[in-house]
Amino acid sequence: MILAVLFANSDGNILIERFHGVPAEERLHWRSFLVKLGSENLKGSKNEELHVASHKSVSIVYTTIGDVCLYIVGKDEYDELALAEVIFAVTSAVKDVCGKPPTERLFLDKYGRICLCLDETVWKGLLENTEKDRVRRLIRLKPPVEP
Repeated sequence: MILAVLFANSDGNILIERFHGVPAEERLHWRSFLVKLGSENLKGSKNEELHVASHKSVSIVYTTIGDVCLYIVGKDEYDELALAEVIFAVTSAVKDVCGKPPTERLFLDKYGRICLCLDETVWKGLLENTEKDRVRRLIRLKPPVEP
């Protein structure tokens, strides 16, 4: 299961978070742990260079996309290799929405569409859609049509 997907800025402020099956009392621990992990290891890192870690019985894959850090935490069948596929799908969708690796401002400007992409890509802790064309079709914002 994919336990968490977090986006943070370079200062460690959380921009988007999605937790699946993580008790509320543990979420603060995960937020601070992931931000600390990124602050120690992502400085000077290349854009979209994957980093891997493990903590307790879970795997963590994290990277930077433009000015934004992305962390994905998984357990059981979502080991480092599976999480690399998840992170690729998420970064691809974010770059598609933003048109390029995002600055923090561009990321926040496109916040709604990024949330929709994230929800179509990772649903209830499982990788749902990996094809960016399919995700693009699913997130089209159309007004409701009267029958």
